[in-house]
Amino acid sequence: MSLDAVLSRIDADLAQAADRLLRFIAIPSVSTDPAHAADCRAAADWLAAELSGMGLDASVRPTDGHPMVVAHGGGTGRPLLFYGHYDVQPVDPLDLWDRDPFDAAIEETPQGRVIRGRGAADDKGQLMTFVEACRAWKAVHGTLPARLTFLFEGEEESGSPSLVPFLERNADELRADLALICDTGMFDRDTPAITTQLRGILGQEVTIHAADKDLHSGQFGGLAANPIRVLARIVAALHDDQGRVTVPGFYDGVTELPDDIRAQWQGLGFDAAAFLGSVGLSHPAGETGRDPLEMIWSRPTCEVNGIAGGYAGAGFKTVLPAQARAKISFRLVGDQDPQAIRAAFRDMVRGMLPPDCRATFADHGASRASRMRIDDPAFEAARRALSDEWPNDAAFVGAGGSIPIAGHFNELLGMDSMLVGFGRDDDRIHSPNEKYDMESFHKGMRSWARILQAITR
Repeated sequence: MSLDAVLSRIDADLAQAADRLLRFIAIPSVSTDPAHAADCRAAADWLAAELSGMGLDASVRPTDGHPMVVAHGGGTGRPLLFYGHYDVQPVDPLDLWDRDPFDAAIEETPQGRVIRGRGAADDKGQLMTFVEACRAWKAVHGTLPARLTFLFEGEEESGSPSLVPFLERNADELRADLALICDTGMFDRDTPAITTQLRGILGQEVTIHAADKDLHSGQFGGLAANPIRVLARIVAALHDDQGRVTVPGFYDGVTELPDDIRAQWQGLGFDAAAFLGSVGLSHPAGETGRDPLEMIWSRPTCEVNGIAGGYAGAGFKTVLPAQARAKISFRLVGDQDPQAIRAAFRDMVRGMLPPDCRATFADHGASRASRMRIDDPAFEAARRALSDEWPNDAAFVGAGGSIPIAGHFNELLGMDSMLVGFGRDDDRIHSPNEKYDMESFHKGMRSWARILQAITR
């Protein structure tokens, strides 16, 4: 099928596509706020209507939370599933926005035209790049380039509590050869990326308890156990002098980066000094002997995200606290088992407790890392297709964060995910004045048309 005709259709329809996106953004589908439950339903209905208008079999499916949108489109060849989410983050603090977050508009900026509004980049603009590519393809050819299933959820920004049960109940309907996800970003403004590695995450809170009340440091200091000292010693022991995590068995399942991927990452010209300099830092602080991109994309980490105990208010209070606590997160790679690491961490803490102290724990989620099988020819075909659209060749990259949906698709539906996104570092997702570059929207549509043609022919 002709790709040039589809690309021309996308170019000709850009203004109408942008107008549809502005109307979509205007729906305040904040999933975390019960006051916006009707708005989330309205966003789901809007999507279903758009997909139905394209001739797809679309429906809004109830869950215990916000509804899912599922649609199926004709075509032949490899079955594919596209995933996105229609819910958005809260807008607070509202006074830091330059305009009403849901009064979406196209603005001129020194960097070019942008689409401004909550959800412009995360994930409504990204989601619509794929929908609009399919709209153009169907308008030109009368059918879609593959057997496509669309799955849009409304709880991604609130932890996706309904997602796994929905996938389990509807596995046979949703299962495909490959999932496509547009919720990631470019490597830089001119270099597209396919994310092939996602770190998993494990959250653990630990509280050290000692005396049954806070104690006067003059009366008890030097004699009674101090939970802050105990906790500080435990935290300090989590890494060795080379930056490696010391939790027993932590590196079980961690593999070395393949040479071809390492070479590709090194060829991206990542400037670690500039990256750190943008936040007022200058020196890498991770594992000794590791490349910067390797440290943030393909190596596991242990970080203390918060620590509290005793008196930290204004003035001074000479107290030995009854307890001290820390919130610790582990980013996981390869085949690391989050539950095994949780158990090993707890055992390590308990083994370091002195007399009169005990530890309690609170769990804060766990998910495995995701690695895509890039030996599937579709990945290289998609990389070449992206390279044809953008100034620089596309790269297979990792991601330091976690996108649990990719793991769910693998574990529950038995399929890998291809993560292609067109977000940029300055899109201000989750922050006031969120935006999505018009170039990202336009070339994102064209990119998906190229990818669909490349992986289905």
